[in-house]
Amino acid sequence: MKVRTVGRVLGLAGLLAALAVAAPAQARELPVCGKGKASTKAPTKPAGRHSPGACRAVGRALESGVRVHRLRAQATGGGYHHMGAGTAGEWGGVSGRISVVDGGIRPGTYDFVAGRFMVKRDMGAGKITWLEAGWAETGWAGAGRQHVYTYNTNTRSWAFYDQYALKPGDRTWIDLHTDGQGVWQAWLWWDNRWNLLTAQRLPVGESAYVEQYVEVYVDPRRASRIDVPAVTVDNVRLRPVGGGDPQYWRGDVNTLTGDGATQRAGGFCLNWQNRYDTWTAGDCPGLGLLNGAAE
Repeated sequence: MKVRTVGRVLGLAGLLAALAVAAPAQARELPVCGKGKASTKAPTKPAGRHSPGACRAVGRALESGVRVHRLRAQATGGGYHHMGAGTAGEWGGVSGRISVVDGGIRPGTYDFVAGRFMVKRDMGAGKITWLEAGWAETGWAGAGRQHVYTYNTNTRSWAFYDQYALKPGDRTWIDLHTDGQGVWQAWLWWDNRWNLLTAQRLPVGESAYVEQYVEVYVDPRRASRIDVPAVTVDNVRLRPVGGGDPQYWRGDVNTLTGDGATQRAGGFCLNWQNRYDTWTAGDCPGLGLLNGAAE
């Protein structure tokens, strides 16, 4: 199993630029998404260009050059905490709901907390390609705000979509999948319709390994404890390769989980309420003992 850490490559002042986000060619026929409001209803159809009311996110987004690198779990530093699970087999996509919390991230640092889904493939020779989407609160962008974000290995930068005004207590529905030809899409359920965030042609192919994680990173230059209220992840479903109805990520799916000892030592706990489609992760108080994080 792979995890990630943050590499320091540039000064904070030079990391951010407001850049236009180009619409992917295969989705330019979609109407532009308005700002709208957080959804009040759950989606009834999977994300896609033909979903009712589907639109595309455009306009200005913060792009950050903070690099993320894939390292083996045993090589990561003590400032990194990785709570969740990944599939041992390949799938055509993943979707689910992630609650938004105030992580108390310190401004002017490389601290971050994120709740996200990912599709990825190990290309060999130490190279991994992936697309991830969810929400994040970082120390280098947004002055403590929570953002909808994506990250992909084509651009190797974080993209923060500030047309979507997140706040603690919101619940974000995210969908990552491919419709073929190696193009993987990230969708957000917002304003009661699917919003296309990005579509990337990745050398992943028509299937990928899937992850669902809550991540916390503490800037080693300014070591401190970060208090993260429990993040809830639920309604997690996997898309079969080649099509078919999504299925809940349950115990019959061959699943890899993290190192419970590492999570417990860091003061964070993972609680599988229903393996593996409903769970919480965050500070240990109130969550009880770590439940099933290692198998």
